[in-house]
Amino acid sequence: MSNNSDIQPVHVIGGGLAGSESAWQLAESGVPVILHEMRPTRGTDAHHTDSMAELVCSNSFRSDDHETNAVGLLHEEMRRMNSLIIKSADIHKVPAGSALAVDRDGFAAGVTEVLENHPLITIERGEVESLPPEDWDSVIIATGPLTSPALAQAIREVSGEDQLAFFDAIAPIIYKESINFDIAWFQSRYDKGDGKDYINCPMSQEQYDAFLDALIDGEKTQFKEWEQDTPYFEGCLPIEVMAERGRKTLSFGPMKPVGLTNANDPTVKPKAIVQLRQDNKLGTLFNMVGFQTKLTYGEQKRIFRMIPGLENAEFARLGGIHRNTFINSPKLLDPVLRLKAIPRLRFAGQITGCEGYVESAAIGLLAGRFAAAERLGKEPVSPPETTSMGAILNHVTLGADADTFQPMNANFGLFPPLDTDHLPKKQRFRGRDRKMEMAKRGLRDMDAWIAEQLPSAAE
Repeated sequence: MSNNSDIQPVHVIGGGLAGSESAWQLAESGVPVILHEMRPTRGTDAHHTDSMAELVCSNSFRSDDHETNAVGLLHEEMRRMNSLIIKSADIHKVPAGSALAVDRDGFAAGVTEVLENHPLITIERGEVESLPPEDWDSVIIATGPLTSPALAQAIREVSGEDQLAFFDAIAPIIYKESINFDIAWFQSRYDKGDGKDYINCPMSQEQYDAFLDALIDGEKTQFKEWEQDTPYFEGCLPIEVMAERGRKTLSFGPMKPVGLTNANDPTVKPKAIVQLRQDNKLGTLFNMVGFQTKLTYGEQKRIFRMIPGLENAEFARLGGIHRNTFINSPKLLDPVLRLKAIPRLRFAGQITGCEGYVESAAIGLLAGRFAAAERLGKEPVSPPETTSMGAILNHVTLGADADTFQPMNANFGLFPPLDTDHLPKKQRFRGRDRKMEMAKRGLRDMDAWIAEQLPSAAE
């Protein structure tokens, strides 16, 4: 690493996990950084300290199993890329089974100390109230789901997007391979589009009534005090709220059975039909249309598996609805996280629509690496989609549908399938073996990418 005074600093806005990781990656590449954090000058409704990388909710980074879990694989990829966030998590780890959980105060204090003591990082406390001035020619905006109102409004204006802070509707997403196609079938209503754009799960009157009762009686999560005044949008009401409005609301709404014929039993007319829409380009993930929900995670699994065809459903992500701030990244960002309208601005972390601590830090890591490459006269190159980091990056920039974009955790449904079509069916990988092979491929491809992408001011 070289402290080259000729290199202009990159400005990073936000000292959360993504911003902290971006600043670290830039500085370790030999690029000076000015890290802007508004706390304690301006607080948020969720933070309690002025530490960098404060964990607002859980202290868990989820599974640390890099052999069969996409999040654990992401941990390992980040370790191999000298991640400050994972390094601090490992140092401040607490017992949590196979998960990576941390002492949240020790973790944040550790990250803060490292950043404060780095010779190429300058921390400036104070709110950035508008778009950065033009003489900041390289900026990473990593302000997270609690972006300050003034900056959020500035981003709205420059992006042309009306929605930024709101109760976002999150519907459950299901692995296609776990759906029972002896019951479900592919068809679009009235055979529109390609005619087979949706997966359909039929319900009889008895099944529909039992499902409604379960929805209404199921245990719900509660909003935090500071979220309670944010209204619902009528277009994204929780499904249990719709159910409470009347027994026919769902069967005349998102579960209406019109324009469809049961391919498995054309003689039976369903009372209601649950539709699932493809959620990624690979066709490995499908979201439950209209099923945004406040049900607890346990209740979602129990109740949604009452739906015929989904009795063995495996969830890539469970649903929810909460106040959040994120941009429509597939529409607004290029493949290396730059704002298409203003390329000097780069976005990182949860504001891009990745979901979760680790995913946020991973996108911050990449934003830092990309910005460093540019500063050092190199072309930023994305990691392969076969890696966990590349898969989540691809989701927020290219892989998701901009019209239905929702936050997403790292999961194997975002990865390209294994190349096993040439093998007999009995020799193709399934279940745990499939995940292990995808993880091996991911680490192999990540190691090759790391060897090629090592921006350094000393070169």
